[in-house]
Amino acid sequence: MKKLLLPPLPLYLLPLFLQIATLLSAPIYTPVEDITINCGSSGTSPNIYDNRNWTGDINSKFSPSELHQAKTNTSSQVREAPPSSSVSPVPYTTARLSRSEFSYKVPLTTGQKFIRLYFHPVSYDPGFHRSNALFSVQAGGFTLLHDFNASVTADAGETETLIREFCLNIDEGQILTITFTPSRAIPGAYAFVNGIEIVSMPTNLYYTAFKSHGVDYVGNEVNYHIKNSTAMEMVYRINVGGSGISFDQDTGMYRNWDSLREEQKYLSSRWSVLLPQNVSIQLNFVRIPEYSAPQAVYQTGRYMGSNHTRNKSYNLTWEFPVDPKFLYLLRLHFCEFEPEIIDTGYRSFLIYIANQTAEPQADIIVRSGGNGRPIYRDYVVSMPAGPDQKKVKLFLALQANPRDWMTKYSDVLLNGLELFKLSDPTRNLAGPNPDPPPPKPMQPKTPSKQSKKKSTPMLAIVAGAVSAILVLFCVLGFLVFTRRRRDEDTEYTDDDLDKDTEYTDDDLFVPSGLCREFSLSEIQAATRNFNEGSIIGVGGFGHVYKGCIDQGTLVAIKRLHPGPRQGFTMFRAEIYTLSQLRHQHLVALIGYCNDRGEMILVYEYMENGTLYEHLMNPKSDPNAQPLPWEKRLNICIGVARGLHYLHNGGMEGNIIHRDVKCSNILLDEKWVAKVTDFGLSKMSSMTMSKTPISTAVKGSMGYLDPEYMLRNQLTEKSDVYSFGVVLCEVLCARPVVMRTVEKNEMNLVSWFTACHRNGELDRIIDPSLKGKIDDECFKVFVEIAVSCTHVKGKQRPSMNNVVEGLVQALKLQQNGDKMDEDDETMGETKEAAIMNKSDGGFSSSWTESSDSKNSSRVTNTSSDQSCSTTNNSIKGMSGTVFSEIKDPSRR
Repeated sequence: MKKLLLPPLPLYLLPLFLQIATLLSAPIYTPVEDITINCGSSGTSPNIYDNRNWTGDINSKFSPSELHQAKTNTSSQVREAPPSSSVSPVPYTTARLSRSEFSYKVPLTTGQKFIRLYFHPVSYDPGFHRSNALFSVQAGGFTLLHDFNASVTADAGETETLIREFCLNIDEGQILTITFTPSRAIPGAYAFVNGIEIVSMPTNLYYTAFKSHGVDYVGNEVNYHIKNSTAMEMVYRINVGGSGISFDQDTGMYRNWDSLREEQKYLSSRWSVLLPQNVSIQLNFVRIPEYSAPQAVYQTGRYMGSNHTRNKSYNLTWEFPVDPKFLYLLRLHFCEFEPEIIDTGYRSFLIYIANQTAEPQADIIVRSGGNGRPIYRDYVVSMPAGPDQKKVKLFLALQANPRDWMTKYSDVLLNGLELFKLSDPTRNLAGPNPDPPPPKPMQPKTPSKQSKKKSTPMLAIVAGAVSAILVLFCVLGFLVFTRRRRDEDTEYTDDDLDKDTEYTDDDLFVPSGLCREFSLSEIQAATRNFNEGSIIGVGGFGHVYKGCIDQGTLVAIKRLHPGPRQGFTMFRAEIYTLSQLRHQHLVALIGYCNDRGEMILVYEYMENGTLYEHLMNPKSDPNAQPLPWEKRLNICIGVARGLHYLHNGGMEGNIIHRDVKCSNILLDEKWVAKVTDFGLSKMSSMTMSKTPISTAVKGSMGYLDPEYMLRNQLTEKSDVYSFGVVLCEVLCARPVVMRTVEKNEMNLVSWFTACHRNGELDRIIDPSLKGKIDDECFKVFVEIAVSCTHVKGKQRPSMNNVVEGLVQALKLQQNGDKMDEDDETMGETKEAAIMNKSDGGFSSSWTESSDSKNSSRVTNTSSDQSCSTTNNSIKGMSGTVFSEIKDPSRR
């Protein structure tokens, strides 16, 4: 029977299939109850932040009952909040308010539930001033809030809205009643609520299972059991070292995970390093359910760094303000995903909670059973009252194991944490309100008419003098600002710098402890006193030397020219950026030297030089071997992963490299690709990561984003464009700009796009690759390159999507190679091999499944019209360090 071949999948549908494939491979929890009440409104209202419809409480099954319904002056009312563009319309636009007690009664199934209360403490005119909102909340027999002052709490936390999350167990036949009671402490007090959410949770997600041994009770010999008769309040939930995870990105329970920006409010350690998100690791949920936390929690983390000596001299510590006289449940999430941590004893550390030893030897591999296997550990701790303190600090400290023989790496790791307050024996969860923020300075009193008359002449004189001075300062300030902007946005050359400028150690702004500081004598010993025979690269900044440190470690040493400090700004930027980054596909900065007038950087040594050399040298050197196609794909994947890390929170913000090119891609002895040259990089805050940065155009000709050149607006998509140019180079093995060819062929991207449009890519493909690239791999790769180099930045994919696409291209190539080998060994035709090959469904790909692909090699792409320029499927610094290496054989 003839096999039915499906037509190629339209490229714009691929993100949908990718999402479906992701959901199929990572099932999330589906709650039995998912109730959302938009208080003070009618009908249903969509919430764009959690993708759910919220039901109003007016004339609905959720309408509240009131204690004094007959009294119109005290019955509950509905109000609209003043317009605000900074808060979500649902559920914060409307509110239910009352000066008498009112309740919501919600029938529920048996089991443990999340209850979330939403508050927007503003003045709801007329008659409901925000300062009079003082009330208590009870639910299921527990006091959740007592004399709760929403406005003071919001002001103290510098936030407009509040969410309070609680966990309760609902017994069989029980109807959940949530009661709001105005306080009697002040006249005119009222209660209000904007939204109520009730979501079921998996059984015993946080509670102790029946017949379980219980939870470690810190400082006690017996374990603690969190029974169904306990209520809990979520106090902190943090994706340690990573981005925030919003409600709709949770595993189905609509939990919100704070980002590292919030985490840093509680981090007290001077040193720590963020582990980059490892999106490629396949997490294996063996010890815990997959719904325990989003995968992103286990793909990022915080650790101490690579300085093992320093690591043993301090603890990685967080300080969390909590209410005293309560027990707390602390859940710590762990997952070893660094490829070098593969066995027990590789990373062993100590855990202290509330200044008590919770774990004398924590080894994640022992607990989880292997790399890439998430786990969590629960601890209960008691927080006694302090002297007249509303809040006490709960300390969490991780200590590297001081015994070298017990651990290979003296380091610690934490991926995420959750902290819950447990109800006390009186079934109370409420704590005191925070102290109100200090009052604003009072305005000076208006002088009397008599004093005004007396002081008029003197005031006129003083005002005139002050005005003249202010005008002078404004003019000078404008000139200085203009000069600074010009200086900051100008590409420096040797002549642009002041010959007499002196720079000190303070100019470097290097975060202490993140990289090694070398003395000049160490550098001289490593380079044999800067021997010319050790030079492996030359640039405008100076020379790059091959050196040897620590009795055998090879390094590359970049030395700034003595005398004038040209390129100092870029040099400083490279130190600041690379000293805080750690990723498999970014060149590692080992240290720097700022001694006796010398400015030197020390990097890891890269045995195989630059990607540019290996693409271009075979055309001029008959002895040079061209890179095989599969090796080129792996190199591209590595570079894409490095850029994805930069764009997604490698530091406290997102980094735009700004000079991605083949000569800034280095290859180690195992052909692992690493991005280098961060002298032109720009960093934006995480909250402004999608906002363009206004800056002068810098970079390398042929790689520059057209939108960036036109508008001076730098975004992450500018790096995506440059990377697309690199992909074109990888396929064609020719420079991006050539002046010795026809005009229409001078710019590689323009020529590549034209050939692709005309189905003539065989004209420019590297001859050494012809007949060696799988057809479907070729189509995917070309689509990625064309999409990345789209003239409009919004039409380009994110680097995350680029990584996924390139990985798929590699799989297609490997599948094609395997089928070719099978054909040769078994004597079957390619068509038969295709018909017999089936993976049973759609894989996360950028093109049709390999089930239907033709495994023939690319020989003439002009006949292939399926490579369309349409791309909806994947939307989404530079001194010259090693890019100027002139003799790769001496590296």
